[in-house]
Amino acid sequence: MKKLLVAQSGGPTAAINATLAGVVQCAYSSGKVSEVLGAVNGIKGVLEERFLNLGLHIKNVEDFQLLCQTPAAALGSCRLKIKERTQLEQIITVLRRHDIGYFIYIGGNDSMDTVAQLSAYCEEEGISDICIMGAPKTIDNDLMGTDHCPGFGSAAKYIASTFAELERDCHVYDVKAVTIVEVMGRNAGWLTAASALARLGGGKGPDLIYLCENSFDTDRFLSDVERCLESQDSVLVAISEGIKGADGRYVSEQVQTKAADNFGHAYIAGSAKVLESLVQEKLGCKVRSIELNLMQRCAAHIASAVDIEESRMLGMKACQCALEGSSGRMAAVIRKTDVPYVVEFKTVPISEVANAEKKVPSDWITDSGNDVTEEMITYLRPLIQGENKVVYENGIPKHLSFYE
Repeated sequence: MKKLLVAQSGGPTAAINATLAGVVQCAYSSGKVSEVLGAVNGIKGVLEERFLNLGLHIKNVEDFQLLCQTPAAALGSCRLKIKERTQLEQIITVLRRHDIGYFIYIGGNDSMDTVAQLSAYCEEEGISDICIMGAPKTIDNDLMGTDHCPGFGSAAKYIASTFAELERDCHVYDVKAVTIVEVMGRNAGWLTAASALARLGGGKGPDLIYLCENSFDTDRFLSDVERCLESQDSVLVAISEGIKGADGRYVSEQVQTKAADNFGHAYIAGSAKVLESLVQEKLGCKVRSIELNLMQRCAAHIASAVDIEESRMLGMKACQCALEGSSGRMAAVIRKTDVPYVVEFKTVPISEVANAEKKVPSDWITDSGNDVTEEMITYLRPLIQGENKVVYENGIPKHLSFYE
């Protein structure tokens, strides 16, 4: 029997380890693998042959449960872009050296590009003894081929809950004030749209929501805020970190350097700070900016039960298909109905996923450009349902670690 190797890549989520748990659970219950290895720090760890025997770290049902409630990438992550064919050749050499017949890569857009490159290389070279599968992950929810992405539902639940709490806090005083909250999302505004779910609890939620799909007009923004201030003391605003002006430049570029990651993505946080200064200068009222930052993706204590279970199932699906001989595909969740919420798990060709980006449909954004429609709420609502039974130790959630 061959060994199975699994790795995680890109920005972590509150559900990425549930996908890992699904892969490991399926692999060991199948009786088709001799050992399950985990690559430390993604594809970089594969190239450097840094592997863990996961059977020594996940020993029982309790370990699986703890892994599912552990945030971030338990195996570590990376943002290494495969640029040379020699790297693909080296990866295959490493896999064969360790008698690995199945490789599952858990990640987002860039990770699926790696899966696409590696599976295409295998096809070109006639390599049929190694199966390569992708398992989706990203809080940005921008992967094609799947209705939604593991990790998104939990991040959306955190954002909705945070906005509901902020809305209560903002209305404590009778002083005119504006609170601008920056939500992750470079080119897709799914997470920012999730702020509207705060209204499901009976509160107003955000007064204004601006997604990065639309061109951001600062004059229109100021006019919207000023109009809200005429009838209320406090205004709560949700913005995507990736909002751009009509010229295509990120609003955050006014306060950012030109630094970028290995995939060429510019660091773009800071849009809320720019708008804070703008409101202060033009409207002269009390204003504060809040950047939710990493909390959006690591708040496992408030993870969506639906998200965790679907993430685990997608890991199992990717593993099952690899063991059955599938390669060059990604596990995906397909929505059948909204009410009742019914999904099924399938796989899609990785060529339909890699280097593509799913954005919010224009008809899910209001004509005014400062809110989302009921169709968006219908889509989002099922994804944040349910709470996990979190195991606590000494008053805080207990996590599983593969490292001492």
